[in-house]
Amino acid sequence: MERKQTAGTVRAICISEKRGTEKHAVPEAKFEKGYGILGDAHAGHWHRQVSLLSYGKVQEFNERGANVQDGAFGENLVVDGLDFRSFPVGTILRCEDVVLKMTQIGKECHTHCQIYQRMGECIMPVQGVFAEVIASGTIHAGSEMTAEFPDGTEPFTAAVITMSDKGSRGERKDESGPAMEEALRGAGFDVVEALILPDEKERLKQELIRLSDQRQVNLILTSGGTGFSSRDTTPEATMEVMTRNAPGIAEALRSESMRYTRRAMLSRGVSVIRNQTLIINLPGSPKAVRESMEIILESVQHGLGILRGSESECAR
Repeated sequence: MERKQTAGTVRAICISEKRGTEKHAVPEAKFEKGYGILGDAHAGHWHRQVSLLSYGKVQEFNERGANVQDGAFGENLVVDGLDFRSFPVGTILRCEDVVLKMTQIGKECHTHCQIYQRMGECIMPVQGVFAEVIASGTIHAGSEMTAEFPDGTEPFTAAVITMSDKGSRGERKDESGPAMEEALRGAGFDVVEALILPDEKERLKQELIRLSDQRQVNLILTSGGTGFSSRDTTPEATMEVMTRNAPGIAEALRSESMRYTRRAMLSRGVSVIRNQTLIINLPGSPKAVRESMEIILESVQHGLGILRGSESECAR
């Protein structure tokens, strides 16, 4: 697949020295690999090191009477000529000697800011994107920024979620999550998040939506919550967020797992697609997780290739 490019201009660089304070424009900033902008309170060793907003979106908002200045939305970089919201996660952004990689689109707005209270909306949760720094350097206002879109040759990305009330409270060591991670990394996946959640349907739905829509991971694996207990609601949460069903994976897991234990028939795990993300429920025990990964991993990789368009369907 062809790696396409487009270019724009950095109109403003904004930082805030303390969290909770409005960002202000600076003429230049130093970006540190794996950390973010030096001197910015939101930098850190996480996936939202740098925030970006398209200048065109700010202009449209101001035309509706917002009258906001650079940095008012908490953005680090305001760039003209690039529509970040239309770019996929994984897009590479180059500016001078700095290289950024997009990691998330949009965010949740937990507390409505002054802009929202005045305008009834805020564009950052919808139009803003986030990136991590993969090459250090300095960016000056007025510099050109280019965007390179993924071409389908990149490693698949994945997130793993362990559903466990005790595990989420720290009362039980999670061994299923690391088992999923180990198998995925051994197969060449980039595991971008690993979570331990209580057995709560709405909380799981929230994370499945975030990981699928904002982080755009190729694969989400869950472990646990697929049995007959009243708190086992992983399948229900998964089905409620799907856009398409993919039942064959769950069916294969149950069928092949019957070779190990007859109780495999009691698993209610499902496999679905949400937009461009495949979501698969695995059993809760580490042993069952390892067995499940052996059953599905090769075929799942082919399916993911078809889903993102880097592989074609097999003809008989």
